[in-house]
Amino acid sequence: MDFMLTEDQKALQKKAREFAINEVLPVASKYDESEEFPLPVIRKAWEEKLLNLGIPKKYGGPGYGLLESCIVVEEISSACPGIATSLFDNNLGAEPIIIGGNEEQKQRILSELINEFKLIAFATSEPGMGSDIAGMQCKAEKDGDEYILNGNKFWITNGGVADYITVFATIDPEQKHKGIAAFIVDTKSDGVKLGKHIPKLGQRASNTVSVGLNNVRIPKENVLAKPGRGFVVAMQTFSHTRPAIGAFATGCARSAMEYSIDYAQKREAFGRQIGSFQVIQEKIANMYKDIEAARLLTYKAAWEADQGMDNNLSSAIAKAFASDVAMNVTTEAIQIFGGYGYLRTQPVEKLFRDAKLYQIYEGTSEIQRIVISRFVMKRYEHAMPFLGKKRS
Repeated sequence: MDFMLTEDQKALQKKAREFAINEVLPVASKYDESEEFPLPVIRKAWEEKLLNLGIPKKYGGPGYGLLESCIVVEEISSACPGIATSLFDNNLGAEPIIIGGNEEQKQRILSELINEFKLIAFATSEPGMGSDIAGMQCKAEKDGDEYILNGNKFWITNGGVADYITVFATIDPEQKHKGIAAFIVDTKSDGVKLGKHIPKLGQRASNTVSVGLNNVRIPKENVLAKPGRGFVVAMQTFSHTRPAIGAFATGCARSAMEYSIDYAQKREAFGRQIGSFQVIQEKIANMYKDIEAARLLTYKAAWEADQGMDNNLSSAIAKAFASDVAMNVTTEAIQIFGGYGYLRTQPVEKLFRDAKLYQIYEGTSEIQRIVISRFVMKRYEHAMPFLGKKRS
């Protein structure tokens, strides 16, 4: 095992950290307050080649692995989780094409994302379903070599500003996962209606909208995955993007910890720095150990994906654990700040609001625990002898 980053990875980390400090952090509060989409920041990231990290070199992209993406994600998220979500949604939107697209689709769409400043979103969730992908109702009706889409998508990140959306729909809701197909939807197409930004508790710099599809005709060349195959592509996409959620959460938590350390070394109470009190030291020690564990779990899940291994379990563990760490660390950060931590003028208040989303999107923490428990109860190999009669 080698836990050291390569020199190239260290250089990428340094570049991402400088971008986070110089371009993201100074405007984080502004976009949180206004809830505007941070278009200038996203464009700057594209110019700096920090967008579309997973697009292969064959199509003009940097060809980074998931581990490199997670390194960058942590740095940007530490400055502003909301802007980080906006920035890295292109990875999520493009991943189904990287995984399941044909050569023509990859050449056409992926190359365009690299050569032009274009945004691509991802749409599985609907008003009546989120984590239950097989329960989607958005309908795809076959018409010759083409399809016609009707229905609504909800919680679509960057949906209001995207040029393309990878949309998942079903030919028959009764068929559950077997009926799900995937499509590349040009948002300028007739029948596509992009909703207004949905106000949220946190991550307010992240554009979130509903997307209406009314008799949207999908040409043959934009059919990404046929019925049944669409569900597989969606699940493979999540396995590749969930480790990044662990990196988002790790960056958010790390930032909250660093602010807490700084505050504890400056704030005085009872004639002493509060950082000299054991109760505060314990809080910070717990923050640090949990952040270290979250990062290692995230790196492991990303590494497995880069090796072509099935990382469904490790990505579920990384996302569930890191999401809880972000929520716990930001909560404790506010406690260390005391009354000041509850003020909108302090960064930990924003990080606390931003952190909650990690336990919800791209599969709730409850869903991740179902994935983990199914493995443990059915596939885990025991080292100890069974108690009494061996189970059948």
